[in-house]
Amino acid sequence: MTLPLKLALLPLLVAQAMDARRRAPMLPEADGPREGEVGATGRGDPVRLLIVGDSSAAGVGVDHQDRALAGYLTRTVAERSARRIAWQLKARTGVTTAGALKLVQQDQPARADVAVAVLGVNDVIEQVSTRRALAERQRLTDWLMEHAGVRHVVFAPLPPVEDLPLLRDPLRTIAGRDARRHDEAVARWAAGRRDVSHVPISLRLDASVLAVDGFHPGEPVYRHCGEALGRFIADELVDRVAAPPRPGRQAGPGGRRHLND
Repeated sequence: MTLPLKLALLPLLVAQAMDARRRAPMLPEADGPREGEVGATGRGDPVRLLIVGDSSAAGVGVDHQDRALAGYLTRTVAERSARRIAWQLKARTGVTTAGALKLVQQDQPARADVAVAVLGVNDVIEQVSTRRALAERQRLTDWLMEHAGVRHVVFAPLPPVEDLPLLRDPLRTIAGRDARRHDEAVARWAAGRRDVSHVPISLRLDASVLAVDGFHPGEPVYRHCGEALGRFIADELVDRVAAPPRPGRQAGPGGRRHLND
């Protein structure tokens, strides 16, 4: 879609986004602790994991954090790495990437080795440009490394927004294209850094795997994504970030890796 056509449709897109918010039932964030420890003991200090994000990070769509992304992610890392994982969750419904940065600045997280960022859909729905959204991701990454001691940031992929039943055309089609463009930009940026990773996850969405609002993940999506991200962190990052720090910026593997197993 050309930029002039999209600009011409912008009033309709904004109206449809507002209509989607009105039609969607107000689902709460998942109940349960937002920090804790999980996994084996006896292999040194825990690996510290921070999860930052929007409603999908907060577990909207399920009733408890054990059944949300945080639960599946932390259990997978702990089981696959045989390490103790100390985790914390900083997430809020509705935040854009810029909003997530403000959230962690206001609610200072404890120091962490790895941060997982689950963000982007609100950027797309609110028509934040790809360039601006990527700049906000860079600012978030830099802040986490400087102020929370994070040595590696993992970005979850944006979902196939065009599959979300709650959205109507033309918003659904345009938002789907925008989401792919945002995700590709994050992947290219991550590929040029060794302290940032973008982890693509194959995902098909329909009413059977989504929450009742037709927009937020249901437990099957949280399980699939949490386990995929957990495998990546356990296999590629845990031993690196748990090693004694070296002088200068610490780096783990960057770029893209498909996790379809």
